[in-house]
Amino acid sequence: MTQSPLRVVVAKPGLDGHDRGAKVVARALRDAGMEVVYTGLHQTPEQIVEAAIQEDADAVGLSVLSGAHMTLFAKVTELLKARDAEDIVVFGGGIIPEGDIPELEKLGVAKVFTPGATTTEIVAWVRDNVTPG
Repeated sequence: MTQSPLRVVVAKPGLDGHDRGAKVVARALRDAGMEVVYTGLHQTPEQIVEAAIQEDADAVGLSVLSGAHMTLFAKVTELLKARDAEDIVVFGGGIIPEGDIPELEKLGVAKVFTPGATTTEIVAWVRDNVTPG
């Protein structure tokens, strides 16, 4: 029996309208053989969590460039916990100060990629840290 591909929801929470990076990451994950659902711009944490559960996602990748990462990442992890979906790995990236990363990790964000991270690095991390459900 072959192992099913990883399923990843890539999302742009909040009012941030810059989605090029999220699209590049989504395409890199897809090109690496993963099933990827890109939710589009201006998603609420509730919409993102609902998509992740409906899509039976193994991971959610969040892209935040607006400075609202502490609030948005926290809400997504909180909602996943409330929906008994903590097995869905949350990772993200964007313009996130290094000093905020330890707090995001305490909130349940498994990995934060900052500017300069390569798609190769992101794909490798997802492969090494997310298991198919």
